[in-house]
Formats: sequence, structure tokens, C-alpha cells
Amino acid sequence: MFTTIMVEVLTIDVQRDCDDAIARAVSVVDRGGVVAFPTETVYGVGARADHIEAMGRLRRIKERTDGKPFTVHVADRNAVCDYVPHPPAVGRRLIRKGWPGPVTLLFHVSNTSEASVLRGLDEKVAGEIYHGNQVGLRCPDHEVARRLLAGVAGPMVAASANRAGSPPACSGDEALEALGDDIDLLLDAGPAKFGQPSTLVRVGESGYEVLREGVYDTRDLRRLSSMNFLFVCTGNTCRSPMAAGLCRVMVARRLDCAVSGLAGRNIAVYSAGTFAGNGAGPTPEAVEVMCRRSIDITGHVSMPLSPELINQADHIYAMTSGHAQAVTAMVPSAQGKTRMLCGDSEVDDPIGGNVAVYESCVAKIEQALAARLQEVELL
Repeated sequence: MFTTIMVEVLTIDVQRDCDDAIARAVSVVDRGGVVAFPTETVYGVGARADHIEAMGRLRRIKERTDGKPFTVHVADRNAVCDYVPHPPAVGRRLIRKGWPGPVTLLFHVSNTSEASVLRGLDEKVAGEIYHGNQVGLRCPDHEVARRLLAGVAGPMVAASANRAGSPPACSGDEALEALGDDIDLLLDAGPAKFGQPSTLVRVGESGYEVLREGVYDTRDLRRLSSMNFLFVCTGNTCRSPMAAGLCRVMVARRLDCAVSGLAGRNIAVYSAGTFAGNGAGPTPEAVEVMCRRSIDITGHVSMPLSPELINQADHIYAMTSGHAQAVTAMVPSAQGKTRMLCGDSEVDDPIGGNVAVYESCVAKIEQALAARLQEVELL
């Protein structure tokens, strides 16, 4: 327990060895202290939720008497399941694509007793983490913050390093000026990258609601919460639209919903061609072989491959190695999410062939796609 109130300031350079400074901060928190630390958004001030006296100090610092808990900060995205045993699909996508990062997620937990973080902790501690069966979670994208959180031996909660009604501190100097000797230690790593709060999002079973705008805007959240598939061929009139049609049906079947329900689950399937023009329809043979599978692609309209389509895609499947190279030549950073649909085997272009040639082509696509989708976490 801390009896002195003189704040200790440790100035650190993340490009150099800062093990000792972080170890010191971990020790302070684990012994019941209150520490200010940097994140990519603003500076935070936090304590362990299972140290009741430290939590009382944190509430006085933040002038928070309403009993509402602070945001739980975690070092790794996988820690979410310790607090939210059954996160909804949209929440898992936001975590997978947005963490570490400047977004705070508010989850509803129907039965908090199932949360592994509460094992061995009393009800008072549970009240510091959950409020009305809700918990706010944040995984900061800052090396110092994550190393601090990884080292602390219990659940750590935090808020912005400022007094109620004042702007959040965006540097160590501002945090020290705002909080002074009410904290025990400050890790000063210079100005915060963004200098504005994280975006606060309430996550539900069927969607999300933005409660506070921050670093991420509406467009960012739409991208983070979605699952976008992109299939690439040459003319975008047969192979890629057939693959897209099959993908929609397979994904809907796996999610136990109608194809028309995929949009409501923020799942989209696109196709494009490396040499496609705008507005061409599918070949008659492609329409026929898909019709045999009760899949209607008559409304398909060809689109040329573009950086925008590539950037918004989470999974890109190319019919040939040449198509994959075209994708990464256009957007080099897409290499990690671009794969040939059939592995080392290419899907030959059936254009000009008869229905039997198309049938062989779509069968190959169907078999490969079933295997590829097993590799994708849809939920």
C-alpha cells in the first residue's frame, strides 16, 4: 500500500531499452498504485480492478462517483474471452481487424459468472469491471501500454488522464499537469500518436452503435465490422462471378441464413477482372451451370479490378498466378490476403468452351472454395 504521494516520472524511449521502467510501473500497479501511461490515442490513468483502495483513488482522481466501471485495458486481443465468454460475430470481427487499435468496445454479458476473469474474485471487484452486465474493453496500439498490461498480474482498468470536464492529456507533461501527485508514477513516452480519444462502440448480436466518435470514423467501422470476399479472373464474366455466386451460398449455409441475409451480417462477396470492362453480363454457359445449382447470376455486371476493391477485401482469391500478381502489383500490401483459389493449380479460362467445359470449371471452383472457406473464421 502506498502512503507517499510524490509522483515518480520515468521518461522512456520506445526505440531503446525500457524494460526497467516498465517493470517498475508493473510493480507499482501490482502493489496497489495508480499509474499514468501512454497509448496511441491519449494518456491513460489506471489501476488494478481487484485493488479496492487503488480503485477508490482512481475514482477520486476522475471525480467519478456514479459507480460505473472504467474501461478494462488488455494487452492482447485474445483476452476478450476472459471478460466476454460469447462475443457476437460483429464484435469478433471488430476485434480481429481493429485491435490493437483506437477503438473501445462495449459488450453485454448475460451471465458474468461465466467470465473466467472473475474466478477467485469477490463481487465488489466484479462491480469494478461490469455494470448492468456490460463491460468496456480496449486493446491499445502502443508498445509501452501493452507491455505494462501484459506484466500486471490482475485485471487493469483505466480512463483518460485528465480531470472531469477537462480535455484528455495528449502527452506526459499534460498528464502530469492534470493529475499531479495524485498518481504514483507516470510513464512518459512523449506525445500520443493521434491526440484524440478512441472511438466507443456498443456491440450487439446483430450490429453495433457508435456511442462516441474518435480516431475511427463511420467508414472505418464499416470496414472493420465487415467481411469482404473478392474473386479475381480476367474478364469477370465467368470464373469469378461463378465463384462469387458459390461463395454466397456456401457462406449463407454455414451461417444458417439466406443469401439475402448476408448484408445484415456485414458480409459481402465481390468479383472483378484484370481486363474487364464495365457492364458486361455473365456468359450464357456460366448462367446455365450455375442455374443447375439453383444459383442465379443473371444480374451480374462485370467490374474491372481496382485498388478500392482490393483494399476493402479481407480475402482475395485469384483464379491464376497471373491474376494474383496483378492484384499485388496494383496494391503491394495485399500480398498477405491474396491467394490462388486452387492452391498451386490454376483455374483455366472456360471462355469459348461448351457447357461441359464450364461444368468442369465450376466443379473445380466449388471443390476448392469449400476448402478455402474452412480456413476463414466467419463468426
